[in-house]
Amino acid sequence: MNTDLIIQLAYYTAAILFILGLKRMSSPKTATSGVKLAGVGMLIAIAATFFFPAMHNLLLILLAILIGTIIAWLGAKKVAMTGMPEMIAMYNGMGGGAAAAIAAIELFSLLANSDAKMPITTFALAVIGALIGSISFTGSILAFFKLRDWLKNVYFPWQQVINLAVLAFAITFGVIFYFHHTLPIFILFFATSLLYGALMTMSIGGADMPVVISLYNAFTGLAVACEGFVINNVAMIIAGTIVGAAGTLLTILMAKAMNRSLMNVLFVRFDGSKCCGTVSGTTKSMEIPDAAIMLNYVTKVIFVPGYGMAVAQAQQKVWELANLLLEKGIDVKFAIHPVAGRMPGHMNVLLAEAGVPYDYISDMDEINDDFQNTDIVIVIGANDVVNPAAKTDKTSPIYGMPILNVDQAKQIFVIKRGKGRGYAGIENLLFFNKNCHMVYGDAKQVVAHMIQTLKEQK
Repeated sequence: MNTDLIIQLAYYTAAILFILGLKRMSSPKTATSGVKLAGVGMLIAIAATFFFPAMHNLLLILLAILIGTIIAWLGAKKVAMTGMPEMIAMYNGMGGGAAAAIAAIELFSLLANSDAKMPITTFALAVIGALIGSISFTGSILAFFKLRDWLKNVYFPWQQVINLAVLAFAITFGVIFYFHHTLPIFILFFATSLLYGALMTMSIGGADMPVVISLYNAFTGLAVACEGFVINNVAMIIAGTIVGAAGTLLTILMAKAMNRSLMNVLFVRFDGSKCCGTVSGTTKSMEIPDAAIMLNYVTKVIFVPGYGMAVAQAQQKVWELANLLLEKGIDVKFAIHPVAGRMPGHMNVLLAEAGVPYDYISDMDEINDDFQNTDIVIVIGANDVVNPAAKTDKTSPIYGMPILNVDQAKQIFVIKRGKGRGYAGIENLLFFNKNCHMVYGDAKQVVAHMIQTLKEQK
């Protein structure tokens, strides 16, 4: 069996493991094993690459792998669940940057050898991969900064026109480079590509971040697939195509869950301060012990977690409270909106970390009809995904967005740190609902106080 056959078999084995891993990631019950399968596939693909006859600089490659592994391992071990969206954005950006770097090496070879020729199809794939990989790299880095609250939204006159002009320049420089292999054109192409990624992201509002992260994930996959064709690497082609396709589908689903088109997310300013007009009524607050005591006299409770739960790291306490209610014979469920938190599946990850069985967790479509028959809904730091303005206020930027029907419950407790409008800056009409009571405070401390009160009632 020759070396090339061994490499190709290893790559196809890795591809099968990628596909099986992705399939298992579609369910929370099998997601862990799916991640492990995909990891084994990646390990096989990396190991097979070392069998290429023309491989050189092995020590530098091994050193890079060692450094990257240590950084990734320590980072993943130390990052809190609240920081998971930022970590995913950062690592996704690294993937896009790696694809762009591969393209840069291939294109730079045309500079090093003036007589070198590259088929137009191969050149086009190299340029496309470099363009979207560069956009994903700088865009993901800016998404990281915004998720860390290190950077606010940046707006300036003629913003979208300037952004599109920069993109047009990047594409133009890429085309020119095919005819004129010069260093200035090479630099201008990558500079404008990287600049567009930053410009594209700086104006996108925080409420749209889950969609943007998913989009850049798709970009990274497509960039990797393009460069796989350029260097004739089967593993990169298959893995990149899988990631690109999965990321694209997820982006479409996320945008649909917000009732917004992708073009609207990318090019229309999301401004929550210019909506909702005058809100009638006032909010009503409730003391923590009073809210806890009311839980003794119900038959059904639904928890709606949001980013506030993640910030307070309250998931363990929330599950402890849910267990107390279950011991009393109360029906308990957790309702998850597709865009709750700051990345796809954010709340599912937090609840899984707390040990919440999957049978207690329901998606929006599964549970929305249950709210009208629910005694108490406990909203923990969620905002826009429970805002009735999406159904009633045509001036709201979230109008038409499918939401959890929390407003239909008999009683609603909203655990919230303060009286702010939330990440999207939109006034939440739920807070003024006659059946809604605000329970102010850090989610972890509030839930802990509820638990203590309930235990004292035994």
